[in-house]
Amino acid sequence: MSGTTDSEVVVVTGASAGVGRATARAFAERNAKVALLARGEDGLEGAREDVEDAGGEAVVVPTDVSNYDEVEAAAETVEDVFGPIDVWVNDAMVSVFSPAAEMTADDYRRVTEVTYLGYVHGTQVALERMRPRNEGTIVQVGSALAYRGIPLQSAYCGAKHAIQGFTESVRTELLHDDVDVQLSMVQMPAMNTPQFEWSKSRMSKQPQPVPPIYQPEVAARAITWTVDRGKDELWVGRSTVKAILGNRLIPRRLDNLLASGGYDAQLSDEPTDPDREHNLYEPVSGDHGAHGPYDERARDRSYQLQASMHRRVLALIVVLATAVASVLLGRSLMDD
Repeated sequence: MSGTTDSEVVVVTGASAGVGRATARAFAERNAKVALLARGEDGLEGAREDVEDAGGEAVVVPTDVSNYDEVEAAAETVEDVFGPIDVWVNDAMVSVFSPAAEMTADDYRRVTEVTYLGYVHGTQVALERMRPRNEGTIVQVGSALAYRGIPLQSAYCGAKHAIQGFTESVRTELLHDDVDVQLSMVQMPAMNTPQFEWSKSRMSKQPQPVPPIYQPEVAARAITWTVDRGKDELWVGRSTVKAILGNRLIPRRLDNLLASGGYDAQLSDEPTDPDREHNLYEPVSGDHGAHGPYDERARDRSYQLQASMHRRVLALIVVLATAVASVLLGRSLMDD
C-alpha cells in the first residue's frame, strides 16, 4: 500500500479527460508525482496544467494502452524521470453505443484491445516493477457493468466483466506467491465525463449516462481512498450497489427491466450528429477536461461512498446511540 509522501509516484492511464483527469488532479493535491498516459496530446497538456496547479509534478507520456510495447516504454520513461512507481491506475477506455446486431468485428476488437487489454498491459508492466520490490498498488477503475450487462454497450460490458475476472485471478496468484502488492478494483456508477460526447454511436439520439450521475471527482476520491486503505474492492454510489446486488438476487427480472427501459435511459432527446468525431481509433482533438455536459444534473458527492469510507465511525455512532437510548429507556422505566 502506497503512502502519501512527496515521493509518491503515480501513473494514470486515460489521464487526458474524465475520471482519469480528475484522479490525476486528486493525487497532485497530495503532492504526488503524476505520470499522465493517454492518446490525446491536447488533453494531456491540459492535465499537466491541472497537476501542476494542484501542487504536483507531472510528466506527459502519449500512449496507446492497447499496444503493450508503448505501455512498457511509458513505464520506463516514468521511472527514469520520477523513480519507482508506487501506484498505477488503469482507467483508459473506449466504447460503442450500438445494438449487438449492428456491431462489427472491428468494433469489438478495438474496444477489447483498449478497455480490457489496456488494463492487462498496465497491470503486467506495473507488476514487473512492483514484484521485485514487494510493494505497490494497482487500481482498476471498474463499473457496475463489470457485474451487470446492459443493452447498447455489449463491447464495453464484456470488457469490464473481463477486467473483473482478470483482476480476481491475478490477486489470487499474488496471495499464493506472498507478494505484497495491492490489487484493487473500484466499481463506478454513471459519471459526468466527455465519454458520451465522443464515443462511437450508431444511435439516432445522443448517448447519455443513466441517472443518478456523479461528478468524476467522486470517483477520484474513491480511488485515492482505496489506495490509502488497501481495499480489494469498493462500490461507489447507491446505483452501483443496487445493480450488483440486484444482479445476484434477481438477474432475470433485471433482464426484462433493461429490455423495456434500458434503451431510453441511455439516450437523450437530442439527435446525434451523424458526422461527429469519435475516439475509437484516434483521439478527438482538443482539451475536453474532466467533466462532460451534465454538470447541472451531476452529484458532487455520494452518501453511500461516504458511509463506506467512514464505516467504523458510523458503527461507533450506532453503538453509542444504542447505549444512550438504553440508558434513557431504563431511566424512563424507573421513573414509572
